[in-house]
Amino acid sequence: MGIYVNPNNESLKISMNSPTYVDKSMLIAEVNRLVCTEKRFLCVSRSRRFGKTMALNMLCAYFSKGCDSRELFKNLKFSKDPSFEKYLNKFNVIKLDVNSFYSNLSKKEQEEKVDRSTRDITPIFNGAVVKELIPAFPASNITEDDSIADALLKIYATTGEQFVVLLDEYDVLIRERVSEEIFKSYLNFLNAMFKNDNLAPAIALAYVTGILPIVRDKVQSKLNVFDEYTMRDSWSLAEFVGFTSAEVQDLCQEYGLDMDECRRWYDGYNINGIETYSPESIISAVRRKKFKSYWTQTGSYEALKNFILMNFEGILDDVKTMIAGGRIPVDVNSYLNTMTDFHSKDDVFTYLIHLGYLAYDEDAEECYIPNREVRDQWILSVQFSPDYKGLMELVNSSKQLVESTIECDSDAVAIALDKAHEQICNNLNYNNEGTFQAVICLAYFYANLKYTIVKELPTGKGVADVAMIPYVPNTPALIIELKRNKCEKTALEQIRAKNYGAALEKYSGDLLFVGVNYDEQSKEHKCVIEKFVK
Repeated sequence: MGIYVNPNNESLKISMNSPTYVDKSMLIAEVNRLVCTEKRFLCVSRSRRFGKTMALNMLCAYFSKGCDSRELFKNLKFSKDPSFEKYLNKFNVIKLDVNSFYSNLSKKEQEEKVDRSTRDITPIFNGAVVKELIPAFPASNITEDDSIADALLKIYATTGEQFVVLLDEYDVLIRERVSEEIFKSYLNFLNAMFKNDNLAPAIALAYVTGILPIVRDKVQSKLNVFDEYTMRDSWSLAEFVGFTSAEVQDLCQEYGLDMDECRRWYDGYNINGIETYSPESIISAVRRKKFKSYWTQTGSYEALKNFILMNFEGILDDVKTMIAGGRIPVDVNSYLNTMTDFHSKDDVFTYLIHLGYLAYDEDAEECYIPNREVRDQWILSVQFSPDYKGLMELVNSSKQLVESTIECDSDAVAIALDKAHEQICNNLNYNNEGTFQAVICLAYFYANLKYTIVKELPTGKGVADVAMIPYVPNTPALIIELKRNKCEKTALEQIRAKNYGAALEKYSGDLLFVGVNYDEQSKEHKCVIEKFVK
């Protein structure tokens, strides 16, 4: 048993001791199906705080000969699976966290103020692993000059022993943009480990994690034996990416949190048809019994800001649309998964999908900001940028529009809609009914913090253009009817005549009926608001 070779199961024990531990052990059942097959090489990329390391610790505890994990797993779902006994603590395991080697400077290096990006860490972790392999396999004649690949070849040749290789944060040197020389050294390590026909039979499983998928140039040639499981497509592993809706529901019930509110804050990722939540955000909300931004505290908003300020045609307008709640078509196939080769806004948005700042709809081929938690981070990233001055004006205007509507200040609402028309709709045909409705919803996008917004809500005798159903206490519900070249009072009369309020009969609070008319000649809005007290 060592730190890197055949580790123990203490890391999993610590995780399982948490009262909020969520059982993801059926991941092992999926992985077991691939052990000792041609598909035994997995590259699993996830955003920060989506459980990559915890999954690796669980796999280590299951496969490692350095511990006995039967008792640890006995109450987990996987213990009932037919494949549970098959590989339980039966493999030699090598477990490496590349980021820890990159981040941890020796005392001497700290004193000399060594720049991490100039350190070649490949010889460091090679040496650390080989040092543990020598006493573990004395008959294999391993020397300190051997690389990990050399040592495994000797072990396999003399003993026939196979290894499970677990590599965490494989992409840290890519994300940190180290020098070409250091990167080449790391590529040689990957090549020796995973592109070596002689060594291949000694690898029973390779499970590699990172934030970015495999780089599609230099690294891809070294790792083309790997199948990729990403934030865009995780196929058979999709339910093990973050927390599922059912898992979050169970936690909310156990700890007395409102699931609907939780969904508004943290939902929005949909991976292979499965609603997915960031575990970091959910666990933090459960422990503190408070909904706020947690996941985004683990990364700097500057990282987001630097990319959305890139000078690619259309990126500013697209960012404005997404912050306002819209979706943008995106081609996710051109991005090379590097930190240097950004050739279009599609590359930028694809990168942000992998970081979790955007979610991806595979069927529609669109990206969008997934939830309130992440949207707050976007607003923080652009609020002081001159390039996004217009967007911040829109954010502030939308906030004021919502407040004016709730206060029944119809004149202020009309003025705010005039302004929103100019900010949002310069190049669109506002006279089109669908566009009119879309712009009204964008103008009210700040209402997402208080309301569920529904377009074309079926009502008593017709369909309401826009309904806003509050989830914040002591907030009135809104029904908005839109007219063009008519009269705002006509819109209000239609709400009454067609009994639109019946659609919200289960809502016990106050209702506001909002009639809006747009005059194409004057290009002005008129508004009338009526309060209905139940």
